[in-house]
Amino acid sequence: MSSGLTSIKSLVFGVFTFILAGELNAKESERTALEESNLRKAVYCMDVLENQPDLESAHRIEILRNECYSENFIEHAPNIKGGRDALLSLFASRYKKYPELSMSIKRTASERDLVWLHLHVKHTPDSLGGAGIHIFRMKEGKIIEHWGVGQPVPKESKNNNTMF
Repeated sequence: MSSGLTSIKSLVFGVFTFILAGELNAKESERTALEESNLRKAVYCMDVLENQPDLESAHRIEILRNECYSENFIEHAPNIKGGRDALLSLFASRYKKYPELSMSIKRTASERDLVWLHLHVKHTPDSLGGAGIHIFRMKEGKIIEHWGVGQPVPKESKNNNTMF
């Protein structure tokens, strides 16, 4: 009797786990139209910001000003001055200092008005670069708020995993 009860419990647990896993996977893959739009826009803006060295610096800044960053932009990184104009000025100086700057997006996620991007940014093609995570709050198709963390990619790691 107890082995039969154990089998039934195992079957119920297995069915429950299968259903729950299916629901979680479905929720992960079902983005709303707004979440999808916000994610596409954030990826587009990061591409203009980090991967368009063929565009003249002033042109990139204008695209970022007009299409990507809200006039009411809020920055949370403590080493960056607040406001859209201060941020765009920082970008302009980076383009001069690092003309070969590049970025690759490793992971993305979106939920409601938030977008997360996991990036590998390199100042030069031969540099190890840095890993970064940007969190953007989007409003009306523009980035209105930003949080970011980053760390350099080390020459050696204490584990066999990569940062990406």
